[in-house]
Amino acid sequence: MVLLLDSLTTASMLFIVTVGLMMVFGVMKIVNFAHGALLTLGGYASFVVTQLQLNPWLSWPLAFVAGCAVGMLVEWLIVKPLYKRPLDAILATWGLGIVIGQLVVMTFGREVQFVDSPLKGTWSILGVDYSSFRILLIPIALALCFALTALLNGTRFGVRTRAVIMNENLASSLGIHSDRVRFITFSLGAGLGTLAGALITPLSSVDPNMGLPWLVSAFMLVMVSGHSMVSLLVTCAVFALAQVLVSTYANPVLGGLTIAVLAAVTLRIRPKGFARG
Repeated sequence: MVLLLDSLTTASMLFIVTVGLMMVFGVMKIVNFAHGALLTLGGYASFVVTQLQLNPWLSWPLAFVAGCAVGMLVEWLIVKPLYKRPLDAILATWGLGIVIGQLVVMTFGREVQFVDSPLKGTWSILGVDYSSFRILLIPIALALCFALTALLNGTRFGVRTRAVIMNENLASSLGIHSDRVRFITFSLGAGLGTLAGALITPLSSVDPNMGLPWLVSAFMLVMVSGHSMVSLLVTCAVFALAQVLVSTYANPVLGGLTIAVLAAVTLRIRPKGFARG
């Protein structure tokens, strides 16, 4: 039972961390390498709430709003001029991540910090006492998957987004403002990134480099899963199960390499990952 819960909660954490990166890559075909820095910003949003002795639940909306605001600014000033130069955009977001990291160090220092969890204690499931906050991440991941799938497949914005993905020139000729779609998508992706940082922080700690390991895993998962939120969720579940099994029965260090190895093997067999076509 513990292995099952570990697998489900790890899959939920991976999905929550990756979904913002997926939003940006799916529409803009740009891998936002500042995503790790956005996770870090979300973690420090939780730290600020803890330092001010506010209700820990406030860290989630604070992180999301801050991330959306940063995403709007970054898209307008940095990413928008580089739409036609995706490689330059990737390098620009990588540099932006370094800048954000240095600003975090200047503001908060390099010390490892800890935050208050909005939900403490354990829940008993079939006789097993398990962290209540980790269990909470499971419905949160499912809700995010459902909400974003509904947004992209069941709304006018979703139709416009898919039109931009399939043929931007044709979409523009039909009166769809592709720049507006990209602006909203990048801002939402940034907000989801900082929200993810706030969600995972109570389970670990906060430091200026906390987002970097997650960025590597998120990048691998996005490359493998294609452009579907459901596909991403399934991929996270499979890779999380493998990671937990390797960590438990082999070595935690090897477990940390599991996602990268599985992603490399998958892309060797299917260069397009699980994307259709």
